[in-house]
Amino acid sequence: MATFDLNDDSVVCIIGSGAGGGTLGNELAQKGIKVVILEAGGRYEIPDFVNDEWASFGQLAWKGMRTTSGTWRVAHDFPNLPAWIVKAVGGSTVHWAGASLRFQPHEFKARSTYGAIAGANLADWPITLAEMEPWYAKAEDKMGTTGTNGIPRLPGNNNYKVLEAGARKLGYKEVHTGNMSINSQPRDGRGACQQIGFCFQGCKSGGKWSTLYTEIPKGEATGNLEVRPNAMALHIEHNAQGKVTGVVYVDAAGKQQRQKARVVAVAGNSLESPRLLLNSQSAKYPQGLANSSGQVGRNYMRHTTGSVYAVFDRPVHMYRGTTMAGIVRDEARNDPKRGFVGGYELETLSIGLPFMAAFLDPGAWGRSFTSAIDGYANMAGLWIVGEDMPREQNRVTLDPKVKDANGMPVASVHFDDHANDEKMRNHAYRQGAAIYDAVGAVRSFPTPPYPSTHNLGTNRMSANARDGVVNKWGQTHDIKNLFVSDGSQFTSGAACNPTLTIVALSIRQADAIAGMMGRKEI
Repeated sequence: MATFDLNDDSVVCIIGSGAGGGTLGNELAQKGIKVVILEAGGRYEIPDFVNDEWASFGQLAWKGMRTTSGTWRVAHDFPNLPAWIVKAVGGSTVHWAGASLRFQPHEFKARSTYGAIAGANLADWPITLAEMEPWYAKAEDKMGTTGTNGIPRLPGNNNYKVLEAGARKLGYKEVHTGNMSINSQPRDGRGACQQIGFCFQGCKSGGKWSTLYTEIPKGEATGNLEVRPNAMALHIEHNAQGKVTGVVYVDAAGKQQRQKARVVAVAGNSLESPRLLLNSQSAKYPQGLANSSGQVGRNYMRHTTGSVYAVFDRPVHMYRGTTMAGIVRDEARNDPKRGFVGGYELETLSIGLPFMAAFLDPGAWGRSFTSAIDGYANMAGLWIVGEDMPREQNRVTLDPKVKDANGMPVASVHFDDHANDEKMRNHAYRQGAAIYDAVGAVRSFPTPPYPSTHNLGTNRMSANARDGVVNKWGQTHDIKNLFVSDGSQFTSGAACNPTLTIVALSIRQADAIAGMMGRKEI
């Protein structure tokens, strides 16, 4: 494997190794560009994964301190865990469920479609679905997404069969086992899904796409990619002209290092990416890097989520098979007649008994709660994924008091649900319960949002520098050789899981960066 010198200022330095950073690193390496990926977490390979929910959380999760505020339920239930992300090589592609869906045309044009929504900071993406379609196709081919390119969909487990039966009775039409980047047949040197049921804990069979064992090894094989685990980025440096010149990080031994670079790409998720830019403030950039608009950290989105679980009079064993085994997409349309703009999906979601006890109704006890847990074997469940409204006050800032082990201010996450989010969630709760009622549910439970969710926004893409942080290529408006390569560049969230779009944007960005480097623009 390649090893690059700390003083090699010809490299592209990527911070983060997940869907954005890991993909970008491989794509650039394949083009002959030298890349160093700094990953804050360790490197755990497939044999290291643990099929135990809490033990796996201890192994993979980013457990560093964060603080929270706002009216959202998560701030009350999990005040120092506002978002469950992975701190390991592969990032949250180790933890994700595999759902891979394209935006709809109107979801790239939220401001034009929905209009001026009071209390929201809507904007149109500076790109369209037509522009993204070739890149989506490349991403689906790379990831082996079922339901595309002639790849058969996965079989439906019991959890899906319950959802499908109820959805059909309600008249829903777009109901299937999903577009999943999980092998339904051997592909890309990896076997088919073994239906083990611990997708969130790292795929023990390797059937699920993850940059850990797809993109990163391929990039390393070129001799152009070096991944440094346990390398926590502290701040990004720049020269007198304002051009970024490298990244200061703490290595596995706790020693500060400085990797020089020609280009820096930030791909640390929507919490850590703005935190790093804000922590990189200087006399030239007193508000943090790429923040002339004041938009770094703002417009945090996490999708309008929640769950519905239902108990039946006979066993379901929802935990058998893939964690996310199917989807109802009919409600993903924009139909303001329902009382809100945007739409949502309903996706099967099984969680194990330990997580169910923690997430069904945090803080609850008594007969109603314990009898629900007693009925776990007879339980089916779904997750809501809806388009939430970007709001300027929903943001990631630096905590003024709390610092991490390296003395850097931690991320403080503020979030208030918009009225549109609440109306959408309540509608989804009703429809989810109706699906289960239609097939004989004994009881159903609307479950509040978990920390595990889709973190989006905070470094959003915009046509004009005053409205966001990056342009249509993920290049920061303020600094030409500084890029954002993760979900924080999302202008709006759409009613679908974001990973496919992150990967498509990264493939597209790699082409753009290589072109700019070749033309000596950066």
